[in-house]
Amino acid sequence: QVQLVESGGGLVQPGGSLRLSCAASGIIFSIYTMGWFRQAPGKQRELVAAITSGGSTHYVDSVKGRFTISRDNAKNTVYLQMNSLKPEDTAVYYCNAQLTNHYWGQGTQVTVSS
Repeated sequence: QVQLVESGGGLVQPGGSLRLSCAASGIIFSIYTMGWFRQAPGKQRELVAAITSGGSTHYVDSVKGRFTISRDNAKNTVYLQMNSLKPEDTAVYYCNAQLTNHYWGQGTQVTVSS
């Protein structure tokens, strides 16, 4: 069965850093586009970052220069390095895998607060 398991979320102060991880199983990981979405209270779920099988990346404007998405195909894992975190980054972050179908993880809470 397909499974995406996120980890690394938590509470961090403004200006701090976190690294999220998503471990995938049940898919041929190397050929999937992987992404991170987030959803904050009162907002629609938005795509934060994505990385294709060829390594091309995309970021929403609000995180450019602060977040970096990467993948390790040998470990079937995608990462989101988040630096210079702001309170408005507070959300549940979801891992996504997409080819013809797409799959979702359960989400991990990121809270940025003093």
